[in-house]
Amino acid sequence: MNEKNVKVGFVSLGCSKNLVDTEVMMYHLVEAGYTVVADETEADVIVINTCAFIESAVSEAIDNVIDVGWLKKNRSLRGIVVTGCLAERYGAELFGELPEIDAVVGVGSLHRIAEAVEKAAAGKRGVALLAGAERLALGGSRIVTTGDAFAYIKISEGCSNRCTFCKIPQLRGRMRSRRMKDIVDEAKELSEMGVAELDVVAQDTSSYGLDLYGKLSLAKLVRKLDCETDFRFIRLLYLYPDRVTDDLLDAIASAKRVVPYFDIPIQHISDRVLKRMNRRGNGQTVRDAIARIRGRIPDAVLRTTVMVGFPGETEEDFTELLDFVRETKFDRLGAFIYSAEEGTPAARLRPKVDLQVAQDRMDLIMAAQLEIASAKSEARVGTEPEVICEGFDAVAECFYGRSAAEAPEVDGRVYFTVPKGAVRPDEGDVIRVRINEAVDHDLFGEMTGD
Repeated sequence: MNEKNVKVGFVSLGCSKNLVDTEVMMYHLVEAGYTVVADETEADVIVINTCAFIESAVSEAIDNVIDVGWLKKNRSLRGIVVTGCLAERYGAELFGELPEIDAVVGVGSLHRIAEAVEKAAAGKRGVALLAGAERLALGGSRIVTTGDAFAYIKISEGCSNRCTFCKIPQLRGRMRSRRMKDIVDEAKELSEMGVAELDVVAQDTSSYGLDLYGKLSLAKLVRKLDCETDFRFIRLLYLYPDRVTDDLLDAIASAKRVVPYFDIPIQHISDRVLKRMNRRGNGQTVRDAIARIRGRIPDAVLRTTVMVGFPGETEEDFTELLDFVRETKFDRLGAFIYSAEEGTPAARLRPKVDLQVAQDRMDLIMAAQLEIASAKSEARVGTEPEVICEGFDAVAECFYGRSAAEAPEVDGRVYFTVPKGAVRPDEGDVIRVRINEAVDHDLFGEMTGD
């Protein structure tokens, strides 16, 4: 079949780094003559780019395959291609478990997506393109799907940390940093396209350059991005506490565009638990990093994630974590329950924590954080932050966006009305909003005339 007549739909699951891979695959297909469509019911082939970091992500991916399979049985869909971490983790085994799938494309073979789509559209089944994760090309042209408000940029691939609970090194390989010039050039293109916010991502952003240049190089990259682009906001995501250096803090503090937003996944604070997780540093490392951030940048926004129910986590360990959360008062915090992943060292650890106990612990953490977050939101009533407009909510009949304190997709939003007679903002416009009300993680206000 002529590929120019083949329409391809996409389902992108998992993290922002996976979304970048989806955008790269879209570009490959368009270059090969395919048409990418937003409506799945119009597609001849659907590509499902999957996550398989934890069991719930695997379940979500399987559910999506089954859902899309309905279109194959009841509509005109010809083929289903599964890419990403699920394909990398299980490979050709997926054909036996999920008969809906026609092709699987591993992480290291994403550049062959057009080949997989061509075969799936022609009715071929059992196509497996699996080259090994470390063959994934770093960077590459892509079709940005996030609009003018923000775009992600991936500065490295894979991870070399070897946390005992994590499969990422198995699925994505060791950390491989992109050349700084390539990153800056891509950032300039995004800036020239009119993207308002650049979100810098990697599995471990703070380790950028260690493999390529022999030293931590994120601070140097930050300075170049700040000087050589025109973004309103530049945001760093996925920093590790032991590698938040004084040089990086100085680079952020002196930057014009880099927002003082620190996304630092600590996972725990108990030395016992951190050691069993094989995390770099200990509880004091975490405390020192937070103290240095707040000492150097007093208005810093801190976001973290913590894990409860890790094998061997005692009531004393959990109490230490809960007390730390209450004392530290993170602006943003997400908690999740440990999931034993096949093939990871932690899956062999004992004793296991009862699931209900772990659930109760997560509920306590999130209840404590809700109080903290609500108080911090209330304290912002009366302020007038800069907000990037992301769109209009037809149901609520108001606009919405984010300030420097909210990262896309994971934090709350700023909802706002526009005074009568004022010019309505477009997506990506940066305006001032007077905050009049706070509800949990979200803020509500009115665009000012400034």
